[in-house]
Amino acid sequence: MEDKDIARLPEHFGRVSRRDFLKFCAVATATMGLPLGAAVRIAEAVASPQRPPVIWLSGQECTGCTETLLRSTHPTVDHLILDLISLDYHETLSTPAGHLAEEAKKKSMAAHQGKFILVVEGAIPIKDKGIYCMIGGRPMVEILRETAPQAMGIVAIGSCAAWGGIPSAEPNPTGAVGAQEALGRDFKVINVPGCPPNPYNFLSTVLYILTFKKLPDLDKEGRPKFAYGRMIHELCERRPNFDAGRFALEFGDEGHRQGWCLYKLGCKGPETRNNCPAMLFGDVGSRSWPVGIGSPCFGCSERGIGFTAPVVAQASLQKVTPPDVCAPIVTDRGGGPGLATVGVGAGLAGLALGAGAVTAWKLGQVPSDSGEEAEKD
Repeated sequence: MEDKDIARLPEHFGRVSRRDFLKFCAVATATMGLPLGAAVRIAEAVASPQRPPVIWLSGQECTGCTETLLRSTHPTVDHLILDLISLDYHETLSTPAGHLAEEAKKKSMAAHQGKFILVVEGAIPIKDKGIYCMIGGRPMVEILRETAPQAMGIVAIGSCAAWGGIPSAEPNPTGAVGAQEALGRDFKVINVPGCPPNPYNFLSTVLYILTFKKLPDLDKEGRPKFAYGRMIHELCERRPNFDAGRFALEFGDEGHRQGWCLYKLGCKGPETRNNCPAMLFGDVGSRSWPVGIGSPCFGCSERGIGFTAPVVAQASLQKVTPPDVCAPIVTDRGGGPGLATVGVGAGLAGLALGAGAVTAWKLGQVPSDSGEEAEKD
């Protein structure tokens, strides 16, 4: 960021301290993969005299997505809703309740038609005309379809709003679906899945829309590529152990205590896209996400995996990239040359080929002559 850009920032602070404001802009630009110079444009967007209005609708959910937003630190939730955006309607955080809250929503929609951000939290039941989620005597699906056409952008926060999440798990008695499916193809919904999602993925998405007046680049599932462009497996702190063939086989065994790869315990990192290992929760380090505390990723941000695939089922490996040599779990010491030394003498080409076979064998993914996968005995 150039000196002239920094000089322009104080005029956008409002009641937020200069230090907190700079942190907020830095986190947002870093999350979106933008140059630091974009911080000025973000500052102008969120600190204009007319704060961007946000209407937040809640469906079938546990309020966990709101809870994760409450725990964001750059900015804190009070700075967010008092200084940066105008949260005109939110069933959990609104001061008015009942008909007063509904009246406030109507007034905001009328005053900011085509200019507000619509946030959807929770799944939307559509079975039996949506009677399984009623708000103010009206089905949630009816309220959503009434509000969406008047919004500048629609963001589905959390896996429930993105594709149905927990409420849509079999047998799905209420016909729960995500916002995109409930609205149809005439609307473009930005999905920010997770259970809950990282608050910065959500905040950065909203800021991108407000700053650049367009949607961020999305993948085929409608997720921002800056947050969901890579597999968790690619960024995972335990990936070196996967490459070396070191796997925890039971919770509490030696490998588990030493931080070995959790693939064989059902980790869904190899088939789940998210930035969990890189963009941690709550600024408390690696202990703030499942794998960091020794629990396998269960794929909460991936349709058809989280709340669908069995927790203990091994993930399908979309890209197996073993190293040239897989280090053994137990290494012999002394007594002359070991197997690895003899193998090196056989030639690097043979080792590279053998390493791929060893990795596949260890993972129980060796292909048979018929092309099907054969399980290790």
